Amino acid sequence: MPMNLKRRNEILLTLPSMGWLIIFFLLPTVFVIAMAFRSADPYGGIGDEWTLQTIKDLGNPNYPAIIWRTIWLSVVSTMLCIIMAIPAGYYISRLQKRTQDIVLLLVIVPFWTNFLIRIFAWKVFLHPEGAVKQILDMLHITDPNSLLLYRPEAVLIVLVYTHLPFALLPIYAAAEKFDFSLMEAAFDLGASRIQAFMRIFIPGIKQGLFTAIIIVFIPALGSYIIPDIVGGPTGEMIGNKIAQRTFVDRNLPHASALSAILTLVVILPVAIALTRRFFKEKNSGSIGI
Repeated sequence: MPMNLKRRNEILLTLPSMGWLIIFFLLPTVFVIAMAFRSADPYGGIGDEWTLQTIKDLGNPNYPAIIWRTIWLSVVSTMLCIIMAIPAGYYISRLQKRTQDIVLLLVIVPFWTNFLIRIFAWKVFLHPEGAVKQILDMLHITDPNSLLLYRPEAVLIVLVYTHLPFALLPIYAAAEKFDFSLMEAAFDLGASRIQAFMRIFIPGIKQGLFTAIIIVFIPALGSYIIPDIVGGPTGEMIGNKIAQRTFVDRNLPHASALSAILTLVVILPVAIALTRRFFKEKNSGSIGI
């Protein structure tokens, strides 16, 4: 097949997905960033003037703490999900097919329940009069006057609970395709189970790990229902402020500016990783030539 014809076919195959991404992802992102430079309308709309006042208003002294809390909660919850999902994915991939189907069904079953109901269940679970708090008080692990709810730790627990299946499934999918004979070869060469696991298995599922990190970290950054229900004032994340500016204050430019910050936090690491990967592949190709 001529190179020009092959190139044209590749472009035609890519056009539907690229069009979808441009219309429903790229353009809305551009509009949101542009709205951050417009004035606020007294009636809750977008003003006609272009201004930098909204950007200056981001100097609110409360925002750095909220942004930092959002980042560390998202990073820690992602790390915990990955740490728990790797051995679980390894174990599930080693099971017989029938048992695998049962275990995966158990992983997916919570999604059959409404998301809000599951979060409210955690609120009841962590309530001061709930069984968990009473047991911890009885064992003198917690103080009777302390709260499990309305603190960043409660948000972290529920974030991990919510996003763990999203980390487990791609890691399991990568582990299922992994060639476990490589592990056996490592054992024959004198490697311990931990060494084989860390040096053979984990690098072998790196694509699944990358996917799991992305689909856990990005939703965690934008969470606002979880911190709103179980976090309270000390567990606010940037998503709560975006919702407040949109629905309570009716200040869409300010909400757009906060959304732009969240977008940059998501895009920059991905852009850096893709850029490094591009130059690495380019240099590898140059060396091969």
